[in-house]
Amino acid sequence: MAPRLGLQLYSLREALDADFPGALRRIAGLGFAGVETAFFPEAVPVAEAGRQLRALDLTVLAAHTPLPLGAGREEARRIAEAVGCRRIVWHGWPRDPRYDTIDGVRRLADEFNAAGAAAAADGLTLGIHNHWWECEPVEGELPYRVLLAELDPAIFVELDAYWARVAGLDPAAVAGELGARMPLLHLKDGPATRGVPMTALGTGALDIPAILRAAGDDLEWAIVELDQVATDPFEAVQQSHDYLSGQGLAIGRM
Repeated sequence: MAPRLGLQLYSLREALDADFPGALRRIAGLGFAGVETAFFPEAVPVAEAGRQLRALDLTVLAAHTPLPLGAGREEARRIAEAVGCRRIVWHGWPRDPRYDTIDGVRRLADEFNAAGAAAAADGLTLGIHNHWWECEPVEGELPYRVLLAELDPAIFVELDAYWARVAGLDPAAVAGELGARMPLLHLKDGPATRGVPMTALGTGALDIPAILRAAGDDLEWAIVELDQVATDPFEAVQQSHDYLSGQGLAIGRM
């Protein structure tokens, strides 16, 4: 069965910053089965954001939050409660200097495990999202594989297929390798070059159907996330939705 079709709201952050209620109303009409949250505008309290999402019947599939340790634990819990989801994701930005060495990656894994235990104690499930640096060799090893070996199996992975491709990996192969550990998948498209705008899904270098086939039936959500596009962001997001749903690759809002 095809995964459900989601949207990372970060894709439309400028519109949300300019007119949060109006942008949410437009998003509700795009046809996505759910949304993933990240970085609400400073002027919008998270409780109010949650209220508006519920009023528009926008299912929140996961929330990007601070790592749930120290002060971040209470903030992650507060965000999850406000938007009504149990999955939280550490977005991993900016790059942690511990990725410079494999010993540092193992120390990061220890920190992620502690965060996962704290999230579980709060009734939440933690996931880890990648960029390109987790997929580039360090001391002859790939950091994401070191993390997979060290992380508690209860911590899931939200693969960003585009960044894996930017790092020179085959994202379909990575998706197949992750298997059941990857309930959420970020999809972008474009030239797979850092610093160059992305494009609507189906118009760039990524073989989206192959990635989704490799992900298999354990994938629950295929999530459109376009960090930066040279065209109108709403149009690019809508084209991405129409490509995935039109090809039967993901299931939108019924």
